[in-house]
Amino acid sequence: MVAKVLKKKEASKAEKLDLFAWEGTDKKGGKVTGETRGANAAMIKNELRRQGINPKKIKKKSLSGLGGRSKKKITAKDIALFSRQLATMMSSGVPLVQSFEIIGRGHDNPSMQDLVLAIKADVEGGNTLTDAMRKHPYYFDELYCNLVQAGEQAGILEGLLHKIALYKEKVEAIKGKIKKAMFYPAAVVVVAFIITTILMIFVIPQFEDLFKGFGADLPALTKFVIELSALFQKWWWAIFGGIGGVVYGLMEAKRRSKKVNHVIDRMLLKLPILGEIVTKATVARFARTLSTMFAAGVPLVEGMTTVAGASGNIVFETGILKIRDNVASGMSLQASMRQTGLFSNMVVQMVAIGEEAGSLDAMLGKVADFYEQEVDDAVDGLSSLLEPIIMSVLGVLIGGLVVAMYLPIFKMGAVVN
Repeated sequence: MVAKVLKKKEASKAEKLDLFAWEGTDKKGGKVTGETRGANAAMIKNELRRQGINPKKIKKKSLSGLGGRSKKKITAKDIALFSRQLATMMSSGVPLVQSFEIIGRGHDNPSMQDLVLAIKADVEGGNTLTDAMRKHPYYFDELYCNLVQAGEQAGILEGLLHKIALYKEKVEAIKGKIKKAMFYPAAVVVVAFIITTILMIFVIPQFEDLFKGFGADLPALTKFVIELSALFQKWWWAIFGGIGGVVYGLMEAKRRSKKVNHVIDRMLLKLPILGEIVTKATVARFARTLSTMFAAGVPLVEGMTTVAGASGNIVFETGILKIRDNVASGMSLQASMRQTGLFSNMVVQMVAIGEEAGSLDAMLGKVADFYEQEVDDAVDGLSSLLEPIIMSVLGVLIGGLVVAMYLPIFKMGAVVN
């Protein structure tokens, strides 16, 4: 217990170390530069002198890029690209520390430069790559660190970095497809709402002034639109505020309440068309994550906790944790998966074959490939299906408003004739 407390204190202390850039001369008088983490400049100076370097200039570097405080945020795509670059560098025989130097200096994002060079400084200081990455959990999650640790312990870091890079690229590709499927209809709805609001607040009142001198009853549709316009003009702030409040409230409730999160995720899975895409994407992520961890030699039960967290949907997360408990009690993986009712018969059968043949990671990889392709096809099909539907809805909405405004004019023309 005491050892654990001391270890936590040491880790906490290590996390507070700052990054210093320094210049100096070596024993031969040659100019050398570098970056080192330390509590203060004096400690850096002593460390450099122990290494035979005469420090001339030591300057503390800003780590504003770490923890998402920089102007340019570090994205998941940045981490995926970093993983691929590091795997490629090591395959080419470039030493680990030098790989970090090349990747860090060459990155366009200053925040990513700070992150990579901070990891480099930790590794130079004697920490393992796993320990260096665990100091930045916002960017390197438990799955990432576990895989790196398995690679370091087994002496196959290069091979596992390639698997990590492939995993990150596939996951980001799936996320991109889901965003693509949801962005188009959402963008059209927003544009339609903005256009409708402009018509209601600025255009329709002009027609209302024109209709006052007609001296005849207006059509029912025109009256309804004018009354709706008056409502918009008077309460526009409440309408916009209410919509914004509902959206913000749902987002906060989803973030803070597990129960609300579960309800929203379950409803998302039951949506027509889109729910099927989300389900396939989640199954693909589950299969890809478990395949990568199993191939890295991570025990099945131990890996399932990380896989559950990476699923991205609380319904699947709950189901995967049940699978973990069942497997831990002696049940086969395929039987546990079938019991949850979350996985199709094809997925369960593929897992059963993989268990019997001793090639579970390969079979899970094939399942991931299949469902990733299914997501691609489903998103393309959804886009083709939504275009005519959205255009029809917009036509009815905007066209209905226009017709409502011109009905009195048509009626007056008929009377004149």
